Amino acid sequence: MYAIIKSGGKQYKVQEGDILDLDKLSKEPKEVIEFTDVIAVNDGELKVGGDVANAKVTAEVIVEGRDKKVIIYKKRRRKDSKLKRGFRRSFTKVRITSIAA
Repeated sequence: MYAIIKSGGKQYKVQEGDILDLDKLSKEPKEVIEFTDVIAVNDGELKVGGDVANAKVTAEVIVEGRDKKVIIYKKRRRKDSKLKRGFRRSFTKVRITSIAA
């Protein structure tokens, strides 16, 4: 059984026991989160739209943190122009505990 959920403007395909890195949700570790924005559920047959109106996915927060730094480097040739920046994404790591369709 799997479900497709929406979080932070992105869609994720999840199963029970999966571990995801979502955009930062500002939650404490071991806190339970319910995702009610479920797009589709597959439990032998695919259900979408009105069939998943009451579906929800529960997850447990493992930890919050920041990813490794990604270097963004832009250089314009022959212009003596360059730009170097770093970016670290903040994330919330969650474990999917159950899918209720």
